[in-house]
Amino acid sequence: MRILILGATGRTGRFLVEETLKRGFNINVLVRDKNKIDASSNLISVFEGIPTDKEALTNAMRGCDSVMSALNISRTSDFPWAKLRTPKSFLSDTMKNIIEATKKVSLERIIITTAWGVAETKKDVPAWFRWLIDHSNIGYPYRDHELQEELLKNSTLNWTIVRPVGLTNSLKEKCIIVTVDNSPKPTLTIGRQSVARFMINALQNNLYLKESPTISEK
Repeated sequence: MRILILGATGRTGRFLVEETLKRGFNINVLVRDKNKIDASSNLISVFEGIPTDKEALTNAMRGCDSVMSALNISRTSDFPWAKLRTPKSFLSDTMKNIIEATKKVSLERIIITTAWGVAETKKDVPAWFRWLIDHSNIGYPYRDHELQEELLKNSTLNWTIVRPVGLTNSLKEKCIIVTVDNSPKPTLTIGRQSVARFMINALQNNLYLKESPTISEK
């Protein structure tokens, strides 16, 4: 199997690359700057470009069986009102390109991360966080995540949308709680490495097809 990983140099994407290589997968990565990724493994092929560039994305998808995306709209810092580094429609524009490109490269499986608090799960997050979504720059990623989810759900692809709760850099292996329709209630944090492993397990075992589980850790 060959997987295209999008967002490979990001904080969650780095774990996706690490975990897929550990399991012996061949991977393609599409990165803005090829010097920012370790390409020493013979299992990794690096493509330079951005996913909103249709040609660059299609080239990176050729020969792949699936796509895993950890892309997000980024800010200049974690401060809720920090300026955006990426366009407000970055995620939905990328998803439009992915869906279009799948018709050229015969690819059907895609797994993406969005967030707890997107779409119907917004009502389930703490009230103070809903306020931040509505009144700060945190809201832009949530709204664009919702748009890319809608695009994916209306496609013919075999998709899985993973909605992690608050992300941490913890490397401790913990039991993952999988929440559907707010049951069981999620906790508030999960390690990025755990998210990466969950995504890869879903791919390997063909789990959560056309489902949108929220994940957290005990």
